[in-house]
Formats: sequence, C-alpha cells, structure tokens
Amino acid sequence: MNFDRFMVSSGFTRLQALYCCYFKWFENFDIILLLYVNNMLVAGSGIEEIVNLKAKLAEEFSMKNLGPVTKILEMRISREKIDC
Repeated sequence: MNFDRFMVSSGFTRLQALYCCYFKWFENFDIILLLYVNNMLVAGSGIEEIVNLKAKLAEEFSMKNLGPVTKILEMRISREKIDC
C-alpha cells in the first residue's frame, strides 16, 4: 500500500495546496502529519491517537521513531504545555 492510500484509508485528508500535509479532526482534538522526503512530523492535541497512528504506520511501513522532535528542516522546535 502506498503512503497516500494508507493515510486516506485511516481517515486523514491531504491538503490540496500542500500535498505533504495530512490532517484529521476528531471531536475534541486534531492530528497533523507533515511528510518531507524521508522525514515525518506528527503533531496534535490527542496523544493517544498520535500513539495509535504511529503504531499503525510502523506496522505498514519500515520506519524509526526518533523521539520528540527538536529540529526539522533546519528549524528548531520548542514546546510549551498549555493548560486550557
């Protein structure tokens, strides 16, 4: 199965303006996946669904989880926990 077909069958929508960006809205949170050559960034507000997505991706494709991102495409990433 190719990556696009996998993502669409998992309920994600690919942005028409940016083919490397997939998103999925849930009732109270969302997930965004960005794909660039052989790098992938998954972000969202639903950690359980992110963990599930990563597990499904690992079953379907050969990949490594490099842990929390600190840099991608020469951009440094920082995180803040926001209490709502």
